[in-house]
Amino acid sequence: MSIDLVLGPRPDEPGPPIGGLTRYPAEVEQRLAAEAATIITRYPQARSALLPLLHLAQAEDGYITSAGIAFCASQLDLTDAEVAAVATFYSMYRRTPTGEYLVGVCTNTLCAVMGGDAILNSLENELGLHAGDTTADGRITLEHIECNAACDYAPVVMVNWEFFDNQTPSTARQLIDQIRAGESPHATRGTQVCGFRDTARTLAGLAKGGESGGGAPGQATLAGLRVARELGMSAPPVSESEG
Repeated sequence: MSIDLVLGPRPDEPGPPIGGLTRYPAEVEQRLAAEAATIITRYPQARSALLPLLHLAQAEDGYITSAGIAFCASQLDLTDAEVAAVATFYSMYRRTPTGEYLVGVCTNTLCAVMGGDAILNSLENELGLHAGDTTADGRITLEHIECNAACDYAPVVMVNWEFFDNQTPSTARQLIDQIRAGESPHATRGTQVCGFRDTARTLAGLAKGGESGGGAPGQATLAGLRVARELGMSAPPVSESEG
């Protein structure tokens, strides 16, 4: 007996369904197919390339459209329904048009305790919209996000999935002002933040090169390891049976 699970959107997830053109024009399809071929060759099985291909489609449209789903399906010999099931499961695939800068505020447990809710409320007031909405000029989309695995730097704001650590309502508003002024902010532990579509291309594995995000872990991340060493603590040895 099989059980089919139907996953609906979270309460804070954009509500309207995936839309747009049902198919790309021929010239767009041809251009994207050439890039998709580069991506697919990196995987032993073509269907394993679905996640980066969805990012490629998102880079084209600014969100996942019906045309993007149909394109991915045709490239990987999948059904539209199979592709849509993946696209609607992962929150990084947007279901509605997204601004040039996707600003996400974490309000999960630790970030909330440290002031995440106050940051989100402050940005909603500053932008004159609610989480899930986009400014009239299409520049900023505000998003309420769940834990983004950066609890050691709480509260955290993300811009196009780059981290801005130890934020306050004041510093978050300064970040918004910088974006409004046409400047691209520099992530706390990463690189200069590029536009949403360029970020999607990077996630598809088609970055133009140059400075990469990330880097060595910061002091907050290593605090537990540092204390353990100071106390002479170490992990127990692994036995041969466990290894």
